[in-house]
Parts: sequence; structure tokens; C-alpha cells
Amino acid sequence: MARNKSIYYCKQCGGSTYKWVGQCPDCGEWDSLEESAIEETPSTYQNKTSSITGYSGIEASVCLLDAIEAIEEARTTTSISELDRVLGGGLVAGSIILIGGDPGIGKSTLLLQTMSQISQISPTPPLYVTGEESPQQVSVRAQRLGLDVHKVKLLTETEVEKILNTAQEEQPKVMVVDSIQTIHTERLQSAQGSVSQIRESTAQLVRFAKTTNTTIFLVGHVTKEGSLAGPRVLEHMVDTVLYFEGDTGSRYRMIRAIKNRFGAVNELGVFEMTDKGLKEVTNPSAIFLSPKEEEVPGSVIMVTHEGTRPMLVEVQALVNPTNNPNPRRVALGLDPNRLAVLLAVLQKHGGVATYDMDVFINVVGGIRINETGADLAIILAVLSSLRNVTLPRNLIVFGEMGLAGEIRPVLNSLERLREADKHGFIRAIIPKTNAPNNKFSTLEVVPVWRLVDALHSLSVDADDK
Repeated sequence: MARNKSIYYCKQCGGSTYKWVGQCPDCGEWDSLEESAIEETPSTYQNKTSSITGYSGIEASVCLLDAIEAIEEARTTTSISELDRVLGGGLVAGSIILIGGDPGIGKSTLLLQTMSQISQISPTPPLYVTGEESPQQVSVRAQRLGLDVHKVKLLTETEVEKILNTAQEEQPKVMVVDSIQTIHTERLQSAQGSVSQIRESTAQLVRFAKTTNTTIFLVGHVTKEGSLAGPRVLEHMVDTVLYFEGDTGSRYRMIRAIKNRFGAVNELGVFEMTDKGLKEVTNPSAIFLSPKEEEVPGSVIMVTHEGTRPMLVEVQALVNPTNNPNPRRVALGLDPNRLAVLLAVLQKHGGVATYDMDVFINVVGGIRINETGADLAIILAVLSSLRNVTLPRNLIVFGEMGLAGEIRPVLNSLERLREADKHGFIRAIIPKTNAPNNKFSTLEVVPVWRLVDALHSLSVDADDK
């Protein structure tokens, strides 16, 4: 006989325990366990008395790894180049794509635009499943955006079994589920949106996608900390995880690939929010730079490399004296801990102290830089603001700063220099190890080995200006 029983799932890591405890035994998070009701069924394994060498059942097939033919995955374009870039070149049949972001940032808008584009080139109409909005709300959005959606099929449902039965009949090649937190399964008695419901519903969608070669987009809510709501195991179940970045008040939106089994990780797509939806930005470097005629102290241009794309980004610094015994260290778009380390290196190896200064760092455009290639740009921006010296707008810098004062090399330096040369920059301060073998026609490369060399080059640039 089946009997009901309770189990507690961790909202952070997805771990489970049969009794409530204040701290999750797996990840150590406090007050993260959530009760769910489960139903135990009799085990289907009958040979419980068999020895370790006497297992019964169906055997799985085994083959040699080198006997498997390596075939490149066929991709289907979404007709949105920036989305194709983030996905690694297009949609892969049977893949699960999880998209997360703040409310109102444009997740549903982008997916509705994508379904409209796919319906124009695919012989099979895509299926849009909404569990949060009514059909009228989705229709109004499509009309407001001016989309051609006469071939897009819409389903309003929250039970995953009914969704999969409908998808089995319609046989779409691409399907959207908006959002996964609203979907539930009748197999579990726990509340809608709970850890167990999200995990089991996603597991059923994954099995359906793999068996039918259907590409499925899942929309995920985010918590106030900015991470996807629900267990982290959800990110491991899907093939691709995309995050929307940028402030909802800004007109620019960035989509970053946090995980991608079919493409580059940390790839970035840039969009502009308009009254007709999200519009692709073909030249992202231009939106992250201030006008050329605007020259102010504390501003430095660097070349970052996101995924497969080099981009010009402006780093701004503001350094002010303070009477506060604990000076503020604020970094927008950068790691605050990294900023504290760089200020210590600047004092130790550059002789410039900021212990009585408030230091504010901002990356223009709302982009977030995760690489260490921004270290040299941050230090030079701080020094420029501190000494009230304006740096030339035709100067670009990049490089990682070591604790011993050395400037360490970064990846993809040649692509960064080509991007700077393409946009008309004439001087580049880079790590000595990254110095190219061939010279550029207009770009002068200044290789530096230590921090003091970079500071000397900075003073020379200021004097030339």
C-alpha cells in the first residue's frame, strides 16, 4: 500500500532530508528547507535477495568511445543575430534553454519576438505556453510590438502533463514555457512553485525535449539577490542558462550565457529596448563610450573580451577625500573585493595611498566585467581622478595586476588590439607578454612589465596631451 510522507527540500541546493533541521546538511544554508508531501510507491525491483553477481533486468548497451562518429550539431537560426551569438550559433534540436532576469526586463518580449521570427521560416508552428498571462495579454503585447504571430500557437496551461500531451499532438520544433515557476505536476502534492514541483516539472520537460528533438525555452524568475529562483540543480538539468543583465530603467539590455553545452560560456548579446521590442545593437562598443569631445578626469577606455567578442568599455573613477574612518569602496559592474586589492597594490608598488579617500568605480552602460583584464584600467582611472589629470580619448589599456606589482598577460590580446585599431585608437598600454609581433598601421602599442612602467606611460600621455 502507498502511504503519504513528508520530505524537506533545500531551496538553495535542492538537497533533501526526511526531517526538518535549521541548517541544510548539504550546503549549510540556514532556514532554507521547505516541506513537500510525496507519495511512496512499492518498489518495482523484485530480486531483492540476489547477490551482487546475480542482478536481473535489462542490460544497457556499451560501446567504445572512439567508435562513435562525432557529428556537429545542426543549428536553426532564430533570425535574431545577437541571440544566435549567445546561443553559440543558433538553436540545437532537443536542447533546453533557461532564461532568467528581473521582472519587466524583457524576457517574454524577446521570446515572443523569437517565436514570431521562427514561425516565418519553420514549416511547423512554434508553441508558446504561458502560465502567468492570459491569451488576451499575450495578444495585446504582440500587437503592440507589431509582430506577425498568425502562425504562432498559444496554450494557457500550468499542468505539465497537459502541456506535454498537447505538445505531443502539435509536434512543435520550438516551444516556450513562461514561466517554470508556475508549472506543476499532478504526481506531487506539494505547492505550486516549490522546489520539488520545479524540479519534477523540469525533468519531464527535459525528457520530452530529448526524446522528440524539441527545443524548449524556459523562463525563470530571479530572487532579490539576482540568482534564479528555485534549486541550483535546475541549472544543471538544462543545456543553456542565459541571464538578462542591465538596469530595467536603462534602454540597453545584455544577455549573458552563464552555461552553454553547445557554445561559448560568458558570451554576451546586446539589445536596445524600444517601443517595438528589443532591437539588436550591431556595434556594442559605441554604446559603452562617452562622446569623443567629452574628456574628464577619471575616465579610461579598456578592451574587454566577452565570450568571442572584444568590446570597448569605459571605466570611470571618482576619488574624494573623506573624514570617515572607514572609506567607502563602491564598484558598479566590477567586483568590490577586487577593487580593494587593486588599491592596496597601488599603494604598495605605486606609492599612491587612498586610505583616506572614498573610491567609486563605474562601468558605463550597465555592463558587468568579470575578467581580470580590467585591473590596469581601474588603477589608471583611480590615479587620473585622484590627480585630476585628463587622459587622452585615443588611449586604451588592458592587463591583469599581480600582487607583486607585475602586469600579467590576458587572453585574446590580438583581438582586443584589432578592435581598438578598428575604432581609431592610436595608443595602447598593454602587458609586455601580450606585445604583438607585427605592428599596426595607426595603433602604437606600449608594452609595460610593472606598475611603475604603466604609471610612467600615463604621465607621458598626460604631458603629450
